[in-house]
Formats: sequence, C-alpha cells, structure tokens
Amino acid sequence: MTPTKGPDGEIRFDQTCPILRIFDEAKAREFYVDFLGFTLDWEHRFGDDFPLYAQVSRAGLILHLSGHHGDATPGSTSFVRMAGIHAFQAELSARKYVHAKPGIESLPWGLVMTVTDPFGNSLRFCEEPGNP
Repeated sequence: MTPTKGPDGEIRFDQTCPILRIFDEAKAREFYVDFLGFTLDWEHRFGDDFPLYAQVSRAGLILHLSGHHGDATPGSTSFVRMAGIHAFQAELSARKYVHAKPGIESLPWGLVMTVTDPFGNSLRFCEEPGNP
C-alpha cells in the first residue's frame, strides 16, 4: 500500500502490520486463532516443503506470521492500542488456554495486557486512559 497524503499535504501511513516469527504451524494456529480469536485470512508457500507465511486479523489488527528465517526476530514485542481490554481479557480467560493466563496491569499510559506466543513474541495490548 502506498502512503497517501494527509489533509495538510504531509505523508500519512495507513497501517502497520508486524511480522512475527513462528516455528510450529499447529502451535501458531492454536495461539492466534483458537486462543486470541484471530481469523486466518490467507496462507502462502513458495512450494512444497517451504515455510508458511500467513495473515491473521481481528477487529482491525492485522498480523503476519512467518516461518521464514530472516523475516523477523523471535522474541519481539508489538504494542497494540485498543479499546475494550477488559472484555478481551475476560474472553481469553474463558478459553482456558493452559499456556497463558493474561491479566491487566494499570500503568501511567493505560491499561496493559501482555500475551506471549509460543515463540517468545509478545503482544502488548494497551487501552489508553479515558477509553471505555
């Protein structure tokens, strides 16, 4: 996607899409689709016996998951601004995922819930103060 000009003529970027490194497709699906509730939008492989490159999305957040060496650094953190963090945390708790029990932390910049995938990547969800 090409950046478009904003109302004042300055450059504006429309979307950020983190690429997260994965090592096991089944564990990635279990975490991102079954636990976090993302939809698997598409998958791509360059051929038989090639790593997976996929897109998952939920409520406007798009993530790319890659098994390709060099696409991303394992153990990265993505900061995600959101609304409805309490509802999201309650939804995750109800799923009874044995590998994560995320809580919400109140910090000066907002309510924060961090979840870490099976590959060491963290998603830090943040609801700014004053958001419902």
